[in-house]
Amino acid sequence: MSDSLEEEREQIREQKKRELQHRLENGGELGEDAAVTPSEPIAIEGQDHLEAVVDEHDVVLVDCYADWCGPCQMLEPTIEALAEESDAAVAKVDIDRHQRLAQQLGAQGVPTLILYAGGEPVERTVGAQSKGQLEKLIDRHSTSA
Repeated sequence: MSDSLEEEREQIREQKKRELQHRLENGGELGEDAAVTPSEPIAIEGQDHLEAVVDEHDVVLVDCYADWCGPCQMLEPTIEALAEESDAAVAKVDIDRHQRLAQQLGAQGVPTLILYAGGEPVERTVGAQSKGQLEKLIDRHSTSA
């Protein structure tokens, strides 16, 4: 289990390095208000981490998933593509590792997708969704349009 935790920490470190590099290459300053949207899903490590991600980004799509869930596995390529292509930050909550958080989010089935805009949950879907459906949800709440 500690190897898995260390792998996730390393992924977070690498993601932060990429974000920093992107900001530096694009002339952005570390203190600017607009956060760089990560191009990969963010592995959520608890309630505080989720709150920080939601506070940092205008639009966040949260995927509550389980490794054993077939529809979650089918949705994974879509989630990764949305993280790379959309203006929304994409976050993932492993409901087995973070049962209390999943319960607080109201994830009674998986996958449960919750869209946050302006720090508040604005949309919720349960079950596998098409990329087009999720893009429409994100676009409907995106402030950069």
